[in-house]
Amino acid sequence: MKIGELAGTTGVPSETIRYYEKIGLLPEPDRDSSGYRSYRPGHRERLLFIKRCRNLDMAQDEIRELIRLAEQPEADCSGVDALLANHLNHVRERLKELESLEHTLVQLQKACSENGTVRECGILGGLSSELESLETEDRHNHVPRTHGPGQS
Repeated sequence: MKIGELAGTTGVPSETIRYYEKIGLLPEPDRDSSGYRSYRPGHRERLLFIKRCRNLDMAQDEIRELIRLAEQPEADCSGVDALLANHLNHVRERLKELESLEHTLVQLQKACSENGTVRECGILGGLSSELESLETEDRHNHVPRTHGPGQS
């Protein structure tokens, strides 16, 4: 199948498919006589696997490692379990960060004086002062490759 068909059957945009090929998550397809990419059913299955992993908020390196482990079907599955355990810990840490974020936003919203001017806006004032304290805190956002072993 061509890239448009693959995109249509998986719900993954063509640009993303090309990107996954470029970074090695998806094997490069064969080319037909006109030079168009020609995808096999294995490409579709791999792409759906990647999509499921991304829906679980897994980073590219985690997906790459899962693919590597999946290519060894007779091996012990402890590596898969360990990877998932690490990812679960990251998700739990992120949930704590999001709860803290929610608390901060609620406090900012409470600072709003109704029917005031923008100059009197407690939210904008709170954001200005909040930015100073946030810059000194050790905050972690989800950026790919930030929650692997030994990475912050």
